[in-house]
Amino acid sequence: MRIGSHTIAPRVVLAPMAGVTDKPFRVLCKRLGAGLCVSEMTTSDPRFWTTAKSRHRMDHAGEPDPISVQIAGTVPQIMADAARYNVDHGAQIVDINMGCPAKKVCNAWAGSALMREPDLVARILEAVVAAVDVPVTLKIRTGWDHDQRNAPTIARIAEQSGIAALAVHGRTRDQQYTGTAEYDTIAAIKAQLSIPVLANGDIDSPRKAAFVLAHTGCDAVMVGRAAQGRPWIFREIAHFLEHGEELAPPSLEEIRDILIGHLEHLHAFYGEVSGVRIARKHLGWYAKDRPENAAFRAVVNRAESAEQQLRLTRDYFDALVAGVAPDLPAAA
Repeated sequence: MRIGSHTIAPRVVLAPMAGVTDKPFRVLCKRLGAGLCVSEMTTSDPRFWTTAKSRHRMDHAGEPDPISVQIAGTVPQIMADAARYNVDHGAQIVDINMGCPAKKVCNAWAGSALMREPDLVARILEAVVAAVDVPVTLKIRTGWDHDQRNAPTIARIAEQSGIAALAVHGRTRDQQYTGTAEYDTIAAIKAQLSIPVLANGDIDSPRKAAFVLAHTGCDAVMVGRAAQGRPWIFREIAHFLEHGEELAPPSLEEIRDILIGHLEHLHAFYGEVSGVRIARKHLGWYAKDRPENAAFRAVVNRAESAEQQLRLTRDYFDALVAGVAPDLPAAA
């Protein structure tokens, strides 16, 4: 699959997720097999571009190419300015968010709420495409609700506006992340477009990825929540798509090393205080399938220093590797 001049291989992509797909996680997922990693949503409002949060979101130093940055907003010219600003700060692909179901985003008529305004969608897309010399992509849902499943209409507008690739989440906005994703709408969209289409929603295993690609005819799959605590899912999907066989799961030793490296990157990227706090949710995701998860999280979440967080995590996995029950004392 190609997006502009960029070859996306393998054809499995990390979905943009607010508060999750920061630089440390993107770098990790890229190393573990993702063909493309899209940044968490950045605001188009210039008043917030110099905040600590925005500076972190716009930091792409050392990040593997191609660098895809998602922007959100509702005013065509402001979105165009945001696209230019992000390209000046390293973005090689600009992605537009019209899929976020969050209330605070939709209440501002951004995210998936824009799907209710096809004329505004066209103006935003045309303004952003005209503003930058890099490919512009779009992420949408199947519609606002069951009675307003207008994704095929929005998809045609996207192609006519010069969008280089389209990602479609197989749910309406009112579904949020409940129920199950449906892929027939995505298949219909792919059949009517000549640009690449990425299928998103409930892709949580190599076999599911292969099924969705076959069912929809899409050019790639986009993985979101299934990558939380399991970033190696990208190499598992890529291997299955290429060879038709499943990889052996990572060993406990490899999981430990991946997690320790991720924690260290978070601590270095955000600083110790914020890095320790942000790392807690990732620790919970990594350990979520273990029977000791509740006790592990109760201890690790109280760690106040990077050293303590790393030590407790390493000790936990070392015990699992040794085949003994982890010793989970109360954190000091």
